[in-house]
Amino acid sequence: MVRWGARGRRGRRGVVAGTVAALALVLAGCGAASDRAARAAADGSTAQATGSSETWPLTGLPVTKGSSARSTPVLVVKMDNTRSSAPQVGLSDADLVVEELVEGGVTRLAVFYYSQMPQDAGPVRSMRASDIGIVSPVDASMVTSGAAGVTIDRIRGAGVSYFAEGDPGFYRSSSRYAPYNLFVDLQDVAKEAARTASRPVDYLPWGSGADFPSGQPAERFSVRFSGAHATEWQYSGKRYAVQNSYAASDDAFPADSVVVLRVPVGDAGYRDPAGNAVPETEFEGTGEAMIFHGGRLVRGTWEKSSLVAPIQLRTQAGALAVPAGRTWVELVPVDGGSVDVG
Repeated sequence: MVRWGARGRRGRRGVVAGTVAALALVLAGCGAASDRAARAAADGSTAQATGSSETWPLTGLPVTKGSSARSTPVLVVKMDNTRSSAPQVGLSDADLVVEELVEGGVTRLAVFYYSQMPQDAGPVRSMRASDIGIVSPVDASMVTSGAAGVTIDRIRGAGVSYFAEGDPGFYRSSSRYAPYNLFVDLQDVAKEAARTASRPVDYLPWGSGADFPSGQPAERFSVRFSGAHATEWQYSGKRYAVQNSYAASDDAFPADSVVVLRVPVGDAGYRDPAGNAVPETEFEGTGEAMIFHGGRLVRGTWEKSSLVAPIQLRTQAGALAVPAGRTWVELVPVDGGSVDVG
């Protein structure tokens, strides 16, 4: 496990050059399919058959000819999800995103990388105890700015490895202000990660779009985490896009599906520097599930027998699979959260 240090790294490559221009694009709304997503489709990272029997665990998509699953662990970047993060960097290269509630009623993103490792991602923020249940099913390593002492103790006790500022790959951007100026080169981090010979388990039960139940029409919906934040979604006829995203339009996450899981949220037992109580998502047990795909909504339930267990989905008809593709998972509080469809 790589230790949490205090050293920084000077900004490089001008990764966030043009921040003001990109922010203007963000505030105008980021719903269009990106050129980078189109390039991903061209190199086989969409749900088109490639003849390979090997699939990626975070998407269920076929591993393209000439490629193979990585020997490095899944890397999960804790990314800021407030206006101060704009523009977020590296979302378009992610395999899967989990959005979770943090203190103050805002959210933070756990951004999963495996099939691609971009050079630049961020802004990188701190981890929470909630992340144990989020990353453990695929034995992922976290990429974080650090955490409160009580959280670090719990993360270590759960056997979750992490990389933090001071480790190779982290650097500070001179065009941003702290704490929103920490970024990471995931290719550098991957070089430092412990090698693994085993493929992670599938994060979700993957299936085919042709087998997805008909459900009900749902092209627009709002996922409310608190009185302070709601994530707005719109289906474009091909993918779902966050209408209030903080990513630039050419770097947004191209969601083939959105999986909403209603979860209990407790108290982590400490407060942040501003005096806000820190919430803890209890990501095990069972609850209501809503799966959005192809402009349709299918309702069911989720089950997770332990923090380290994978997610299982069911409807009254039986087991439910998520169509293979890139998926955004919303962990919405049972109390204080809501989902508005239409």
